Amino acid sequence: QVQFVESGGGLVQPGGSLRLSCAASRSISSIYVMAWYRQAPGKERDMVAVISASGASNYADSVKGRFTISTDNAKNTMFLQMNNLKPEDTAVYYCNFGSSNWRDFLVWGQGTQVTVSS
Repeated sequence: QVQFVESGGGLVQPGGSLRLSCAASRSISSIYVMAWYRQAPGKERDMVAVISASGASNYADSVKGRFTISTDNAKNTMFLQMNNLKPEDTAVYYCNFGSSNWRDFLVWGQGTQVTVSS
């Protein structure tokens, strides 16, 4: 079973940028859909961005135009470029498969903390 390890989070001021990485334990070229998720304090986990094996992507309305999801199949890694960060982007970010039943997933990585604050 593939495992994902997230990294790249940190503390950034509003308007700043971060790039998150998601390293997979095996090739991701055959994974049909992958996604980034986030969970803010006191809130449920939500899907942020999703990318298919063909490269098609989709985003939550709250991050559209600011976040970009991408993959590097040669490195078995997925990325999330986050620009113009806002305090409401503060959350723990996770990567995992993309699926309509993602809320039923039992296995998650440790996530990476993103804090946007002045």
